[in-house]
This record gives sequence, structure tokens and C-alpha cells, in this order.
Amino acid sequence: MVLENNKAFTINSKKTDMKKTKTIIKITGVFILLFSYGNISGNIDQPGGSNSEQTNSKSVQTKTKSTQTNSKSAQTKSKSIQKTSKSKPDTKRKDSLTVIIGTQKWAIANLNVNTFRNGDTIPEARTNKEWVTAGESGKPAWCYYNNDPKLGVKYGKLFNWYAVSDDRGLAPVGWTLSSDNDWAKLINHLGGQGAAGIKMKSITGWSDGNNGTNETGFIGFPGGYRVENGNFLNIGSIGTWWSSAENNSLSAIDFYLSQSNTLGRSSSPKQRGESVRCLRN
Repeated sequence: MVLENNKAFTINSKKTDMKKTKTIIKITGVFILLFSYGNISGNIDQPGGSNSEQTNSKSVQTKTKSTQTNSKSAQTKSKSIQKTSKSKPDTKRKDSLTVIIGTQKWAIANLNVNTFRNGDTIPEARTNKEWVTAGESGKPAWCYYNNDPKLGVKYGKLFNWYAVSDDRGLAPVGWTLSSDNDWAKLINHLGGQGAAGIKMKSITGWSDGNNGTNETGFIGFPGGYRVENGNFLNIGSIGTWWSSAENNSLSAIDFYLSQSNTLGRSSSPKQRGESVRCLRN
């Protein structure tokens, strides 16, 4: 009986050991399967989380490169703006010496030069004799009204027409003398001779309060003139300007502002001293 019991115990023990062995094998297989799946799919991190850190590192590097790219792009735009700023002309800058009336650019002051365009000196005729001699010989000459340089600051110089027509060029470089057609175009733009005068006359300087509105910006002062014998007349009441147009061998076309609101056109002796107004080329 004891022997049989021992055998039975031995058999039961072996069966229990076999069951334990099978259980261990199954558990081991499960671990192996999980381990293999983790390595293949990347769902299981390596010790210390190295895969996650590498991924984050790559992400940071990508962001850094993106930031550098944006920085380069910003620098490129900045350079482009600088180039544009340098190459683009300042279109807002105004010419302080001219006023635009219609499509014309008129000087805002009477001519005040003492040399021709080529640099030759224009003779000044101070005395009446000097003025008469220049006119009779057909020579160019200029003067200030009453030979007073202080008046020249406001009214410019008076020229005989021989200075206007001289081949050496009375108008400075970049300017042209006003022609008969230029004045006609101005008059037409301002609504005719009867309407043009008051729009061109200065708002001060005219005697008896006959000032204009100067709405054109022409600033037409009453600078007077010098007649053939050398006498000065009508400062404060008349302003006269030569055109480049000849009327005949003895006279040329001029335009004038007076006590009325009219811009007049006339023909005067070439020896007379009058103002000159230029246009920008």
C-alpha cells in the first residue's frame, strides 16, 4: 500500500511539473511576441526613451531650419526693400522754382542773369546814354529798375530785346524763353485775356489796391519798364514781359499786366527794357 501510494504521488508530481513547464513556455512565448511586436512597430521605447528624444530632436532641428529659412526670407525682403528705396526716385519732390499752369511749367520769378548761356557777359547799361547807345546799335543790354540792385531781388532785371534774341542764349540751361505761342496757351487755359490778368497778378505790390488773386502762382509783380531814351516808368502799376517773337525789324511781341484785370498783348520797340519770364524745358 505504501509503494502504490508513492507511485501515485510520483505520477501526480510529474503531471504538476509538466503543467508548470507548459505555463512557463506559454508566458515566455507571450513576452517574446510582445517584444518582437514592439521592435517592429516602434510602439515600445528603448530604455531611457532614446527614440522619443531623437524624434523630438529632429522636430527641434526642423523648426530651427524653418526659423533660419524665415530669417533668410526676411533678410531677402529687407534687401529688396532697400534696393527699391534706392532705385525709386523721389516723385514727391517739387521744383521750387516753377509753377505748373495747365501743362506748362512757368518760372515763378523774372529772369535775373547777367551772362548768356555760353558764359559771355551781358553788358549792363546804367546811364541813359549807355542804354540809348546799346539800343541804337542793336546790342544786348540789361539794367535794374532805377539802377537799384535792391529792386532786382523782387523784380529781376530789365533786358532789351537784343539780349532776348541773342544767339548765345539768354535762358539758362534747362530753361527756354517764353514764345508768343506759350503766352497764348497760358491765356487760353486761364479763360481768355480778360480773365487771366487777375489770376496772374501778385496779391501785393500793386498801386491803388489793384492787386490780383495770384491763384495761378505766377506772381506777376508790377516791375515797370525802361523806355528807349533810358527813362524808367510805371513801377507799381505795370508789369511787362518780352516774348521771343519778333514783330518786325524794329519791334517785338510783349505781354503786360496793368491796373485792370486783363493780360494784354502788344508790340514794343526792341530798345525797350522789359522783364523776361522763362519756362522749364
